[in-house]
Amino acid sequence: MKPIVYIAMGSVVLAASCTGGSGKIDYPETMKDTTVVDEYFGTRVADPYRWLENDTSASTEAWVKAENAVTNAYLERIPFRGALKERMSQLFNYEKMGIPFKRNGKYYSFRNTGLQNQSVLYVQDSLMGEPRLVLDPNKLSDDGTVALGGISFSPDGKYMAYAISRSGSDWTEIYVMDLADGSLLDDHIVWAKFTSVEWLGDGFFYSGYDAPKDADKAYSTKNEYHKVFYHKLGTPQSSDRVEYQGKEPLMFYSAQVEDDRYVFIYPSDGQNVNIVMKDSKLPGAKYRTVVDGMDCQCSVVGVDAARGLIYVYTNKDAAMGKLVAYDLRTLKPTKTILPEKDEMLVGVAQSGKDNLIVEYEKDAYNRAYVYDCDGKMLNEIELPAIGSVSIDASAKHDEVMYAISSFTMPGVIYAYDKATNTSKEYWRPSLDIDLDQYVTEQVEFPSKDGTIIRMFLTHKKGLERNGKTPTLLYGYGGFAISLTPSFNPRNLPFIENGGIFASVNLRGGSEYGEEWHQAGTKMNKQNVFDDFIAAAEYLIKEGYTCPEKLACNGASNGGLLVGAVVNQRPDLFAAAVPQVGVMDMLRYHSFTIGWNWAGDYGRSDDSPEMFEYLRGYSPLHTIKNDGTEYPAILVTTADHDDRVVPAHSFKYAATLQASNIGDKPHLIRIDSKAGHGGGKPIAKVIDEYTDIYSFILYNMGEKYSAPDR
Repeated sequence: MKPIVYIAMGSVVLAASCTGGSGKIDYPETMKDTTVVDEYFGTRVADPYRWLENDTSASTEAWVKAENAVTNAYLERIPFRGALKERMSQLFNYEKMGIPFKRNGKYYSFRNTGLQNQSVLYVQDSLMGEPRLVLDPNKLSDDGTVALGGISFSPDGKYMAYAISRSGSDWTEIYVMDLADGSLLDDHIVWAKFTSVEWLGDGFFYSGYDAPKDADKAYSTKNEYHKVFYHKLGTPQSSDRVEYQGKEPLMFYSAQVEDDRYVFIYPSDGQNVNIVMKDSKLPGAKYRTVVDGMDCQCSVVGVDAARGLIYVYTNKDAAMGKLVAYDLRTLKPTKTILPEKDEMLVGVAQSGKDNLIVEYEKDAYNRAYVYDCDGKMLNEIELPAIGSVSIDASAKHDEVMYAISSFTMPGVIYAYDKATNTSKEYWRPSLDIDLDQYVTEQVEFPSKDGTIIRMFLTHKKGLERNGKTPTLLYGYGGFAISLTPSFNPRNLPFIENGGIFASVNLRGGSEYGEEWHQAGTKMNKQNVFDDFIAAAEYLIKEGYTCPEKLACNGASNGGLLVGAVVNQRPDLFAAAVPQVGVMDMLRYHSFTIGWNWAGDYGRSDDSPEMFEYLRGYSPLHTIKNDGTEYPAILVTTADHDDRVVPAHSFKYAATLQASNIGDKPHLIRIDSKAGHGGGKPIAKVIDEYTDIYSFILYNMGEKYSAPDR
């Protein structure tokens, strides 16, 4: 059922000004409309800040400006903020490189000299050859807010299609470059979204929506009727044909082309996936079902035409994942190549004609192996560290490259030789910090229901557990996303200043398969919050830190996590930073592609029980307002976030500021020309995390001191 909006007679009131933090904070007076009330299964729920959902209105823009003024004034008086930004910039300023990938006999890679806002694409004739510039996204805007979303090469190697997004939006534009001279063709695709570019013949497939009727509301309007289009080079977008669309409005569709012939389409409800395919070389070919039922996650690893097989990853009847061979002619499963095991199968790639490169995950870090195409393990790739692995391999050649990173090791690239089962270092970055003085330990502890949870702690070697160490607890816990060890320079100033960075592997992720994921969804969502609370309690009990020195942070679904946990246990934290969070659990499905998250969350109109469950933890609806002392809170969002629309954070921050939750600061930082996080310019990343860590340390009563250099 849809909620009923009551527009009753009532007065418009203003939220009172508040004080808090180090000195008086006068929050902006936020209009409260008491006439807006929704009814869910007979229960009325007020939504007094509904007007903030209109993110392009003059009143909302004025509110944003006023809130940012208050937040900026607060941050500017933190005495060490300038020194922290300088050190943050130094630690970001190192050369970065992505794994070289081979296409049409040449090697491409993304590189960044250090502080370039966007990484630059280069090409080499050989792995040791001189790099030549292909595309510099930094030249597509004056401020680095145009980001490259993906690239795809035509089968003949003549053209490269590339997708861009502006100001962090999920909306995508596609251009086509002639690789011979770098010139652009006239082809230009707009209003693409959640898309790849898959070449076939003299054109390509892409996914998108019909152009919105009101472009001014494109960042918040609900997205419906996703489609796969085919674009023929040299023709206008208006003549693109709809290759595939479904009858349901709330679905995604994406294309994949294998062997320049076989077209696979993935219909998805945002969580589960089906697969249909056709052989484009057969006249009049129609799509036939490979995987049906919308009850599993699955993807095509590749086609082995010589063996007449399609390799499909699936977790159907295999919570930890398996690889199954399907008959290319009948589209029926014929053999399980990689059966389910007690480690999570996270990646499979064909390598040449006869091998598979396979990645498993156990206890939230990666292992890699070489198998033959019948499922026999040939070798384990001996990785040089415990961490996260990215691998580039292709059925079109035998070369294998991989990169590995950890909390204390930036991405190091290796070339792997299958014949000798050896790895040779290809490239290693150099940083302005001695990373050997830091260590990561993995600890475990029971959650509320006894489930064992694991967590990585990164800190200086020789740490003394005195119960007073500044600690940042980070989590996500949703959508089958694993938090494996990875390197990020934004955390280094906090760690080198003596802090602990704690990354916890919560239920809702995929660290231990689909059952682990489902244990943190819908009416099991409280497990995720219990796991995070248990992590905080463990850090305190074991003498790492104390509530006065403990902060928590998470983004997107992790922002929801932080908001919910702070409402449930505000006593555990000195500071909290929910970033681009899903804060209104009753209305999240009303915006852009929020409906896509119902597989994890459920919806407030599903049933009375689901409504009550969501309302029972929704960050917006469970702020205590009874004098309970809350930690200092810095909410962050961005004006072009069309994934989790900023209204979530706007309404949450306004409610915090109007509630009786103590005198600590409860601020919101609203970035401009930025989105959910992807493609954000390095300059903006540095600014954002300077503010986040300044806020955290300041509200722990700590200082930041740059190291002697």
